[in-house]
Amino acid sequence: MSYTINRMFKDSTFDDIDARTRQALADHGFGVLTEIDVKMTMKKKLDVEMSAYRILGACNPKMAHQAIGIEPRVGAMLPCNVILREVEGGVEVSAVDPVASMQAIDSAELTAVAGEVRDLLDKAIKAI
Repeated sequence: MSYTINRMFKDSTFDDIDARTRQALADHGFGVLTEIDVKMTMKKKLDVEMSAYRILGACNPKMAHQAIGIEPRVGAMLPCNVILREVEGGVEVSAVDPVASMQAIDSAELTAVAGEVRDLLDKAIKAI
């Protein structure tokens, strides 16, 4: 089972895909709660160069509330990370597959919620 939902964008800039990703997430009920510029962090902490790489911590409040109501410790696995990374030939966007990440928790009810979140993330990635 793949643990991410992926889409490749050729002939687009990193900043353009970043803006389009944020809009698509917002259009599907997600807010970006956290952002990590991995490229900048690696330069600052390790003095190494790398291609653009950004992690967006996306959250759908309604779905997060529902999941926490089922399993209060599920917050350790939230928010849903979406990465943007510069690769040869373009920019790749990958979102965590919540169903794959929730396999660690034995709860059919939580798996169903994770499936709904996966569907929303899939639609958002397709809408970029």
